[in-house]
Amino acid sequence: MSELKPLVIGDLVVEKPIIQGGMGVGISLHKLAGAVAKAGGMGIISAAQIGFREPDFTTNFVEANLRSIRREMKLAREIAPQGAIGFNIMVATKHYDMWVKEAVKAGADIIISGAGLPVSLPEYVEAAYAEMEKKPDRRIKLAPIVSSAKSAMVICKMWDRKCHIAPDLVVVEGPLAGGHLGFSLDQLSAYGADTSDVPATYDRDAYDREVKAVIKVVEEYGAKYGRHIPVVTAGGIYTHEDVMHQLALGADGVQVATRFVTTQECDASDAYKQAYINAGKEDIVITQSPVGMPGRAILNPFLSQIKGGTRPAIKSCFQCLEHCDIRTIPYCITMALVYAAEGDTDHGLLFCGSNAYRAEKIDTVDNVMKELTGELA
Repeated sequence: MSELKPLVIGDLVVEKPIIQGGMGVGISLHKLAGAVAKAGGMGIISAAQIGFREPDFTTNFVEANLRSIRREMKLAREIAPQGAIGFNIMVATKHYDMWVKEAVKAGADIIISGAGLPVSLPEYVEAAYAEMEKKPDRRIKLAPIVSSAKSAMVICKMWDRKCHIAPDLVVVEGPLAGGHLGFSLDQLSAYGADTSDVPATYDRDAYDREVKAVIKVVEEYGAKYGRHIPVVTAGGIYTHEDVMHQLALGADGVQVATRFVTTQECDASDAYKQAYINAGKEDIVITQSPVGMPGRAILNPFLSQIKGGTRPAIKSCFQCLEHCDIRTIPYCITMALVYAAEGDTDHGLLFCGSNAYRAEKIDTVDNVMKELTGELA
């Protein structure tokens, strides 16, 4: 059994250095986040269209989402009252500031934010505190997601100059991650993760060097602010050996998402989970989201239809992404992700990580945590 050190983020101590990655729409909500937190890791709720099950979602999606942010946090806390629980909030979403403020008011321990650089995240958090009558005992932690040393330098420099703070945690998300990726197609090809995406071609050494470069940048800002800023790596981490490799690079912990999808506690439908189990290596592909960002997903009739040029009917706009034009997009990503979460795997978008094809059974969060930490062989 490997002895792993806790993940220490200022005054927030996570017993096991495992963060469960945020997965929207509706894949990581209170059940999964609460279970991971209860097992000693950090549970993350995805705020992406979190209110999709609310009866007024199509007519009042802002309030539906705000209401669900509050409810999902409350329910996750009931599962793990002492656990570390937070939100993943995408910069690219419309009303980003509103989701951030509501997460703060709901009592989240941390906000992890990517899909763009979260330049204004600290300002929105301060605005939330200004609106609160009762301040929490512990300030919320802020964690930008970066994909390179360059992006880490940009966000650290901007937060330092504009807000006179440094991140509490930095998440480095690599090219083997699931969902929207912080890389162009050319960058993915440079690391060997091309559009056919055979994981065996991945140039791990090349990205390992990038991870070390990110850690160096973060250390510089940690020294300036007189504290250690932990770095957590994400993307393609599936086994205990993968965890130990990242820690050997100098990371303080890892973020894992795909591995938790096929657990009993995951909030996704059974059909969604079974799609991972049924997927072969050749079914994991890179696709383009409606707003042009590369994303990794499972090939299914929906993606084949999109690739063939057929455009599904778009009946309404949910205003989910900032740079999205209903007149030109190939499909509505909100509806595609909702269909998937609810179990319509033929008409939905099944985001996944590069190792989704390795899933063989429905497991428990507790077992997955023990395997990742080396407590189970």
